[in-house]
Amino acid sequence: MIVSTRGRYALRVMIDLAENASAGRIPLKEIAERQDISQKYIESIMTLLSKNKFVDAAHGKGGGYSLNRKPEDYKVGEILRLTEGTLAPVSCLEKGAEPCPKKEKCRTIAMWTKLDDLIENYLDSVSLADLAKI
Repeated sequence: MIVSTRGRYALRVMIDLAENASAGRIPLKEIAERQDISQKYIESIMTLLSKNKFVDAAHGKGGGYSLNRKPEDYKVGEILRLTEGTLAPVSCLEKGAEPCPKKEKCRTIAMWTKLDDLIENYLDSVSLADLAKI
């Protein structure tokens, strides 16, 4: 599993929102400047986060983004699953994957399954509050 730039940036943006929650809604421009990420790129991430109800968005004067849950209620795993689609280390373990015809004789499936469980459990044990300096 390799986490894409999109996933890494989504985590950075969510941490930024957690660390600056006391400021209320945070304009996209401020997040982009603090994180040194292009505003256009963050915009696509925020659209995804907003549509999936991870953040609240307000447009216009005084607008911006804010978390809609406490930082401890966000798990890194859920953020990465949203941005990456899957955390599976191999394609045969992805949700909705076609059953592998070699599964019954596969000598590595148990190893991959255990790794998948370790990844999922670990990332679901780390909260946004764990990563933020709050």
